[in-house]
Amino acid sequence: MNIIGYNELSIQGVVTIKCKKTFDARGYFTEVFRHSDFKSEALPEEIREFNLCQINESFSFKNTFRGLHYQLNPPQAKCVRCIEGHLIDLALDLRPKSKTYGKILAYEIISKIEEEFFEWLWVPAGIAHGTLLLEDSRLEYLCSAEWNSDSSEEISIFSDDIDWALCDNETQIRIQSIIKSNDLKISQKDKSAQVFRSRNK
Repeated sequence: MNIIGYNELSIQGVVTIKCKKTFDARGYFTEVFRHSDFKSEALPEEIREFNLCQINESFSFKNTFRGLHYQLNPPQAKCVRCIEGHLIDLALDLRPKSKTYGKILAYEIISKIEEEFFEWLWVPAGIAHGTLLLEDSRLEYLCSAEWNSDSSEEISIFSDDIDWALCDNETQIRIQSIIKSNDLKISQKDKSAQVFRSRNK
C-alpha cells in the first residue's frame, strides 16, 4: 500500500488519504488496504487505532443519494473509497463538543481507471456520512465495527437546520439542485429520516 500523504478537512478528524497505483502494459495494481500501513506514525492517531471489522461495497446510479447514516452502538468509523465514478461525499458533525457541531462538509471525488492515485476518505465515529452520486459509481467502505440494525440511524439531508457554511456556494447549489429534483433516487428510509433538530430533543 503506497500512501503518498493525508489531508485533514474542515471538520476535525475527517481525513483524506492519498494512495498511488502501479501501472504497466497490463493495466494497474494497487494494495487498497494494508494493516501495518494504517499503523504508520505519519497518520493521525485515530486512524492508527482503526480495527477493520467489515467491508461493504455499493453501486449507485447517477443522481442517487445515500445517507446521512451513523451508528451509535457500537460507534462506527468508516474509510470510504470511490473505485470508479464521480460523487460528492458529505460528512455532518454530530459531536456536541466539536467546534463544527451541526456543520456539514462536502468533498468531491472523481475516480477513473487511468488515474495514477486513489483516495480514502476517513469518516470518524460521531459523523453522519452520505454520498451524492454525480454519475454511476462503485464505492467500497472499510468499517471499524459491524453494522447493528438496532443502532443504525439517519439524519435527513433535507433538514433545514444543517449548517452549510463549510461548503462554497457553487457546491451548495449543485447539491441542492439534485436533491430537490425529480430525478433524485433515494430510499424511503433516507427520505423520511429524522431532521437534525429532532435528534437533539
